[in-house]
Amino acid sequence: QVQLVESGGGLVPPGGSLRLSCAASGSIFSITKMGWYRQAPGKQRELVAVITSGGTTNYADSVKGRFTISRDNAKNTVYLQSNSPKPEDTAVYYCNAEDSLERAGYGIARAEYWGQGTQVTVSS
Repeated sequence: QVQLVESGGGLVPPGGSLRLSCAASGSIFSITKMGWYRQAPGKQRELVAVITSGGTTNYADSVKGRFTISRDNAKNTVYLQSNSPKPEDTAVYYCNAEDSLERAGYGIARAEYWGQGTQVTVSS
């Protein structure tokens, strides 16, 4: 019951500015993780970057030093930025979020949600 809406995709020149946004809304308990995955034609979906509510980040080796993930917990929004995108970054980018609820005697219940995806094409 959580909806994720991505924005910011499109055509970006190599070395240009890329900024993706994803906002979560709906019946949210506590968004514990938000991140970005991508899928290029003929390839499996792969992790790009993820950030926890505490600010811990993890990046794929292919984007380390070039991409930055950030989050506004109050708005349940995650961002992905790059000032040095490359043609190999071309893919459909999907927003991902984990919603969690901890209850005494029941442990932690988790639900995962995905956005519809936004096309990013890095080309001159």
